[in-house]
Amino acid sequence: MSAPRDDEFGFAPDYDSPIPYMQRTRDYYSAIGYTTPYRWAHYTAAPFQKLKKPLAQSRVTIITTAAPYDPGKGDQGPGAAYNGSAKFYQVYDGDTSKQHDLRISHIGYDRKHTTATDNGTWFPLPQLLKAQAAGRIGEVAPRFFGAPTNRSHRVTLDTDAPEILARCLADAVDVAVLVPNCPVCHQTTALVARHLEANGIATVIMGCAKDIIEHAAVPRFLFSDFPLGNSAGKPHDIASQAQTLELALALLETASGPQTTMQSPLRWSEDASWKLDYNNVAQLSPEELARRRAEFDKQKEIARGNRAA
Repeated sequence: MSAPRDDEFGFAPDYDSPIPYMQRTRDYYSAIGYTTPYRWAHYTAAPFQKLKKPLAQSRVTIITTAAPYDPGKGDQGPGAAYNGSAKFYQVYDGDTSKQHDLRISHIGYDRKHTTATDNGTWFPLPQLLKAQAAGRIGEVAPRFFGAPTNRSHRVTLDTDAPEILARCLADAVDVAVLVPNCPVCHQTTALVARHLEANGIATVIMGCAKDIIEHAAVPRFLFSDFPLGNSAGKPHDIASQAQTLELALALLETASGPQTTMQSPLRWSEDASWKLDYNNVAQLSPEELARRRAEFDKQKEIARGNRAA
């Protein structure tokens, strides 16, 4: 259809739709020389746990794929290149009564369009504490939990998800809000949410990779059409972060069954051309692809050493 007709009808450009992260990822890794396509987790049905009590009486935790800042692990600051040294491989937890410096340098978020200067965009604890103070939720659980971003489905399903469940049960958690960042993070949180839901804990995922989450079939998903790394709202925009959490809480209350997706009405910007950039081989030169392959191999070796340690 011609552009004049698009203007006449008020159509958006075709690229202004959710980014196809699974296909982008397959094409990208094929282009840098990895010929075995990654098998994304795929289910056609999901478990579903209704709220056992009103949110105003519920204990709520956060499950994040962000990592605690460790000054001994290289550059993890805003704008840092992918840093395999900062990855973590076991579930961790943190005291929700304290402030935490969690960062995302260890994962593949959108480094072109995400500044990574405000961890409120990937760790909504401040907003959750405000929800507690306002009586919107009963209380914030005493601990939040870190989920390792593991490409191994088996490790996530057999080790990490059960460990997170055990810690949630120990804290008498009623509800979990899961916040992924990178493509594989979205798969990780989907598998964890399914496990929690099957074992009596209601969940909602706040994320930006719609295709990955829906491919894995989760109970509830709040989709923000933002660059990866901003699942909890826009950076340095408290109203956006508050609205995003409120939408997630409302979805917990209103979803009538599994595989319910709600799309946030918020837009990243009026110009949607940012969606054309992330791991898009059509935008990358052979020289850039070769550089990225070399860097990827280097980071794999670093991560392999950290895992062994």
